[in-house]
Amino acid sequence: MSTTCSNTCQSDHVRTRVGTARGHGHAVDDTGEHPRDVDAARPAHGIDPTSEGRRRNMRAIRRTGTKPELALRSALHRAGYRFRKDLLIRTESGVRARPDIVFTKQRVAVFVDGCFWHGCPEHGGSPRRNTAYWGPKLRRNIERDEDQVTALTSDGWTVLRIWEHVPTDQAVADITKLL
Repeated sequence: MSTTCSNTCQSDHVRTRVGTARGHGHAVDDTGEHPRDVDAARPAHGIDPTSEGRRRNMRAIRRTGTKPELALRSALHRAGYRFRKDLLIRTESGVRARPDIVFTKQRVAVFVDGCFWHGCPEHGGSPRRNTAYWGPKLRRNIERDEDQVTALTSDGWTVLRIWEHVPTDQAVADITKLL
């Protein structure tokens, strides 16, 4: 039994609000219960990863159009470069990739990777809660990144992966070297 209201989701005995915790799209337990009093079947961290509230929260995370990506695209465009964004590339080996920025004539694919989601060695830490869920998910992201780089490189593409913490002017300089 699930009913959906404007910003609230009622799923069985768990009620969550999405998008109202400090305006950042975080899901918040709104049951008013102390975590120790909650049903034992519910994970200790408060929200079941398969609940409707968590599902909406995860769907709100942008796949494209992030702030670091927008800043980089804007800087490249101001510098006179023209490119495709979020272009689907199907490699000969069957791997599909969607680089954030693609220079098709030069065959350069640029990915702007978030430190958390793609395991930045400098900033990407392991989550302390729900590690059984997050550990394999983040490992799969890194494996997929490696598969995409290998497949694109074997098809003649030059691949550049830029971490979100890299200053925009440095990222533009790195891309300019490849063009």
